[in-house]
Amino acid sequence: MPHPFCDLFPRPKPVVAVLHVGPSPGVPGSRGVGAAVDRAVAEARLLVDLGVDGLLVENAHDAPALAGDEVGPEVVAFLTRVAAGVRRHAGRLPVGVRVLHSSRAALAVAHGAGCHFVRVDGWAEDPGEPARFHRYRALLQTDLPALADVRPDGLDDVPALVAAVEAGRPDALLVLGPRVGVPPRPGVVEEAREHAALPLFFGGGVDADAFPAVVDLADGFLVGSGLKERGRWQGPVCEPRVRALVGAAEYARGQEVRQ
Repeated sequence: MPHPFCDLFPRPKPVVAVLHVGPSPGVPGSRGVGAAVDRAVAEARLLVDLGVDGLLVENAHDAPALAGDEVGPEVVAFLTRVAAGVRRHAGRLPVGVRVLHSSRAALAVAHGAGCHFVRVDGWAEDPGEPARFHRYRALLQTDLPALADVRPDGLDDVPALVAAVEAGRPDALLVLGPRVGVPPRPGVVEEAREHAALPLFFGGGVDADAFPAVVDLADGFLVGSGLKERGRWQGPVCEPRVRALVGAAEYARGQEVRQ
């Protein structure tokens, strides 16, 4: 039976592209709000034109990143402006928001920018964070769903980690590798699928070559590095990589491959 989170997307097995934005004001390397907004909007328009199924705005360039209540209003204001710009150019595609290590800040940004979901992290490590998230969501009177990170170190960690994250009552799970751009270790996604009661998204190392091997394991895919020049998340969007991955996804769905 279709799940409400999966129903956000126009097609099954959606490919959600990550927009790595920032740095936020005050973070070393920041070039100003306007430049960041312009780049994010330009990348969003290209990705939409090339056929992705959704977008995720995240402050990936905020290094070192703050966490929780330390995330200041300047970060929320900056990301709200970026997300609102992306949202205007995304057409009918869903747009999500992630604020590194702050699920409530992500919720504030998504709510203010009119986005469709949030990505959250650290719920297994801090059981109080989902509690604070749900209370804040009720305060905002919104039902924005949460896609929660699951990042196991190894196969043996999966059952307990899935159970701990699901105890926080997210709306879907995102299984990740040990670090950015690296796929989960062999067997991890299969083990997570066996134990998860929620929709399962896959992230880390997804590109056109890897897609056929993982397409049957997950309900959707979050892709960042796999859509960038030389597979580096810090780089610009690589049009041939996007076309190849979207083509692989459409072939897997039994649809006509874009030329």
